[in-house]
Amino acid sequence: MRKPLPVIFLLMFVCLPHLLAAQDLMRRVGGANGPPTVENTTLPVPMLADGTVDLSGVWIDGGAGKAADLLPAGTLDSLMQPWAREKYLARDPADDPYNWCMPGGPLRITGGFAWRFVQHPTLNATHIFMLQEGNAHSYRQIFMDGRQHPEDPRPTWYGHSIGHWEDDTLVIDTIGLNDIFWLDVGGTVHTEQLQLTERWTRIDYSTLHREVTINDPGAYTAPFTVSYTAKLGEPGSEILEYICIENNQYGVAGGIVPE
Repeated sequence: MRKPLPVIFLLMFVCLPHLLAAQDLMRRVGGANGPPTVENTTLPVPMLADGTVDLSGVWIDGGAGKAADLLPAGTLDSLMQPWAREKYLARDPADDPYNWCMPGGPLRITGGFAWRFVQHPTLNATHIFMLQEGNAHSYRQIFMDGRQHPEDPRPTWYGHSIGHWEDDTLVIDTIGLNDIFWLDVGGTVHTEQLQLTERWTRIDYSTLHREVTINDPGAYTAPFTVSYTAKLGEPGSEILEYICIENNQYGVAGGIVPE
């Protein structure tokens, strides 16, 4: 007759999945953000039956980094209008609205935390969504149904985005952005004239390349382009819940005076 397992082993079997999940949560909140990534350049880039690239999966990074560091030395400074340079140099990282649980805008929705592309419907998508794990549980929608930008969009944190495919590259054009969020952690300045043109290419199974042209005649003398890389999370990865909105004290109560 087989002896019953000791209670301690039964508890281990029951609790182990929860303990592992808790450890992952602590690691991602207190340390590195996002699940471990995979490196696989041998598997083919997955395609959908409609001929478009399958962008699904949990991705890490793809929007972090200061614009000034992603360009040749001195480039950003040389393109800034005087008022923009003055404002940029005066910014204190502690005043970043993102640190006060406000949305980070289109670039930073992929920076720092895990995120997911969702093509809806899966075939012949009319919308693509970007879901961010961190901050205020943000999402961004890209219209893929052929519509055009509104003539006078109301400025918002993520703006109005329309997309289309050029071969295997997803091209997204965004306008109608407010000037409250910072373009990056370095405090790169922009105005409501900002237009972003993104080119997303899945260059191999586990790597997404993102090229962004930033055109803002209100703050810069010419457009400039920066590039990012996103890596695929390991199989079975999920985005976790991260709440940064409860009892939010952004504004004067948080020590920030409107500029």
